[in-house]
Amino acid sequence: MSKWFPSVQAILSGRLETFIQVGLATTLVLNTWVNPSIAADPFRTKEARNIGDKTEAAFKAIFQQGDYKAAENYLQQALSSEPNEPLAYAMRASLAYTNQDWAALDTYSQKTLEIGQKLIASDPLRGNIYSAVGHFLEGAAQVRRQGTVNGAAQALSKLQEVYKYLDKAEAISANDPELNLLKGYMDLMLAVNLPFANPQQAIERLDKSAGPEYLADRGIAYGYRDLKQYNQALEYANRALKGTSNNPEVYYLKAQILRGMAGKQKNQQLLQEAVSYFDQALAKKSQLPASLVKQIERERRKTAKDIARAQR
Repeated sequence: MSKWFPSVQAILSGRLETFIQVGLATTLVLNTWVNPSIAADPFRTKEARNIGDKTEAAFKAIFQQGDYKAAENYLQQALSSEPNEPLAYAMRASLAYTNQDWAALDTYSQKTLEIGQKLIASDPLRGNIYSAVGHFLEGAAQVRRQGTVNGAAQALSKLQEVYKYLDKAEAISANDPELNLLKGYMDLMLAVNLPFANPQQAIERLDKSAGPEYLADRGIAYGYRDLKQYNQALEYANRALKGTSNNPEVYYLKAQILRGMAGKQKNQQLLQEAVSYFDQALAKKSQLPASLVKQIERERRKTAKDIARAQR
């Protein structure tokens, strides 16, 4: 990864918003250790750890149901009843970013890093991953405070810290599904935005070594979408839908892919299909953040205008 760092400013000056959003989404899936008597570890079949019931419920609300409102309620309970669970702080930080609550983003980013550092002594894999997540979140907070240009140098420094801790985690367990999910997402988001980078290695990491499968598939779909390789993107979006058929964000992702395919193929039928998937996502807009709803509505309107223009 070190060979990419001189070029990272290309992202910081261009598509940082997308990178942060996807990266923050990735932090939500970190270290969901579940007691086998309650539920299966979403990453592993062996050596499952425990997280609190409320933190687990928040994770499922976001990634299986796409229900941010329910997740916020669960996290509020988790922070009082499960104060030592770092995943709760990471998810809370991500929701703060989505809600543009910058003070809360600062608070919970720092808390994620703090707990991650403490965990290194007792659980080096988990501690190093959470330390990476904490640095990533702090970098996102700095960029929001200082702006893309002024915050670029500090964000780059934070990104180097992220990969330092991820490398330490990889040295402990290179085949860990959870670690490969995080690194796969981050490597892919960098690769699709940097010149001369090859995203295939990141795609293979997600496809072969990451878990849970529906999140790995979703990450690959994002990557192929940004690479404008829409047939592959659609394949993986459909796979993700099989595992999260009630999640409006996955319907939104499929709508974006269909719209891209339509533009590339000059296919009006695909535009109409895209509208139907935008509509399926918006059918559950009450559970999504307001900013995301506006974004989906805006893209739906553009697609409808494209259809009307083609019919003239």
